[in-house]
Amino acid sequence: MESLIDLAAFEADERIPYWADVWESAIVLAEEIAGLDGSAKTLLELGCGLGLPSLVAGTSGFAVTATDYEESALEGVRYNARRAGQDAIQTRVLDWRTIPADLGLFDRVIAADVLYEAHHAEALAGVIARTLRPDGTAMVADPCRARAVGFEAACRGLGLSVEKTRARRPHGATDGPRVEIYMITMAGP
Repeated sequence: MESLIDLAAFEADERIPYWADVWESAIVLAEEIAGLDGSAKTLLELGCGLGLPSLVAGTSGFAVTATDYEESALEGVRYNARRAGQDAIQTRVLDWRTIPADLGLFDRVIAADVLYEAHHAEALAGVIARTLRPDGTAMVADPCRARAVGFEAACRGLGLSVEKTRARRPHGATDGPRVEIYMITMAGP
């Protein structure tokens, strides 16, 4: 990851290529998605990085749109998708501060390890509220970061319901961070 740091990009927008690693949160989220039937369903991954959850979602039958703030990350997703025989995965640069009107609504919205700055909680909740179908579910995997503490409140402030799974490591891992998944739906009437 260090070899990919662009000092000018960091100075302009604090960009660090976090996308260049497969984090434990992505593995736990991919494990959860692997058990889902995505036939005739759409899935949006936010901050996809290398796209492991998107690739697993594609094999589970979802029509996948993988998004990231960094075009370089999406190049990696497209490469991995081609290698996995999943050329149907769509990629798109997405800045959570300006959601394009044509992005649409999705049955599943997912994200892994994206709550690493305090302001990400409100931004992520806003994107989920804007892109989740009324009967859809969002899944946000996080390694129990202190910075994620405002995420539940931000979701509830936008009319979303939130439940958290018990934190766990990826299957077979005996060390490393434990990851919890926020399950988010539209609040009932």
